[in-house]
Amino acid sequence: MADAGIFKPTDRLELIRGEIVEMTGPGRRHRAFVDNLTELLVLRLAGRAIVSVQNPLALDDYSQPQPDLKVIRRRSVPYKEREAFAEDTLLVIEVSDTSLRYDRSTKLALYAEFGIPEYWVIDCNAESIEIHRSPDGDRYREVTLVSGNATVTLQAFPDVTLTLAEIFA
Repeated sequence: MADAGIFKPTDRLELIRGEIVEMTGPGRRHRAFVDNLTELLVLRLAGRAIVSVQNPLALDDYSQPQPDLKVIRRRSVPYKEREAFAEDTLLVIEVSDTSLRYDRSTKLALYAEFGIPEYWVIDCNAESIEIHRSPDGDRYREVTLVSGNATVTLQAFPDVTLTLAEIFA
């Protein structure tokens, strides 16, 4: 629709279950935590996976969310030829400031339904991370809340560890 001129390329929109959802602009803390996560993941996953920042994830014809970050596998068909689908996705991260309830409900159910193996919800205000693993229908069987001086490890790359101090610096 942006290509057709219906929406401006600068409009912050997502397609969720056939509905166009307007996203609020990111605040200062949201931007800082996305930047921190981007730097940490890019450095630690270089040559092993691709860190995609605020780009669409094509789940089906009716849902193309734009997570803050996603870690996608390297593959033989370049992403310029075919966009990232659920099966390419190892981790989705939503950094939540004003969207926390939506990210914990609608987005969580959507990612679980499409089999995204790991989903993190970053709570900007609490400076904590909800780690969701093992999708089962529209939910995840494993949920872990991490806060304080803890560390988090990526399920797909167990040798990659991030401290919350680094993320929330």
